[in-house]
Amino acid sequence: MNERVLEAAAIGAVGAALGAGAGTIIGLTGPAAAVAASNGAISGFRQIYEWTSRKGRVAFVLDSTWALVTTAASLVPQLVGMLTPGEYDESLSKRSNRHVYSRGFVVRRNFAVTVGNVVSGAGDTSDEGRRRLVTDHEDVHVWQSRLMGPFFPIVYLGWMAIMAPVAVVGWLRRRIAGDRSTSLWAAVDRRAYWQHPLEQQAYLRASRASQARSG
Repeated sequence: MNERVLEAAAIGAVGAALGAGAGTIIGLTGPAAAVAASNGAISGFRQIYEWTSRKGRVAFVLDSTWALVTTAASLVPQLVGMLTPGEYDESLSKRSNRHVYSRGFVVRRNFAVTVGNVVSGAGDTSDEGRRRLVTDHEDVHVWQSRLMGPFFPIVYLGWMAIMAPVAVVGWLRRRIAGDRSTSLWAAVDRRAYWQHPLEQQAYLRASRASQARSG
């Protein structure tokens, strides 16, 4: 426990300094420092960052600077996971550069959701398929949000905002033409989610990982 507390304090302090530096550029020194400090303290206590690798160090720096928007958003599922039976999965989190909850913040039933460095709704992680969902798919979203920083929510939500009405118009045209083979929800879901470039990247990564394991 002392080791966790020390790491939480140290990473919280370093995160605050990094966040303050990044926030100063846009005139939000205090809020940025607070977000980075909170993430650093929580992540340090849970020991998620893999300090022995360059990847882990880069993850921390990005979470505390460039990706502060999504890091701030990740505090919401963190809070939900802590205040509800979120079932934090340490085996998929410790030194993995992410937080994973089996339950907690869920947007869509049976679908995991990733916000910043937090994966929620992973499901029964004793099942190998659900574990691979986290390691092969959701982890891609964690890194997408880190690398794209403030542009990630704009791109992700922007695609949905544009494609949902496009799908509705297309569905209406097909209905008028007599095609009733697809429900409205299925049409919107296909366009807004399944054809989303960021989702396709994650599904492609998962598919390749599966092929690699099978030989």
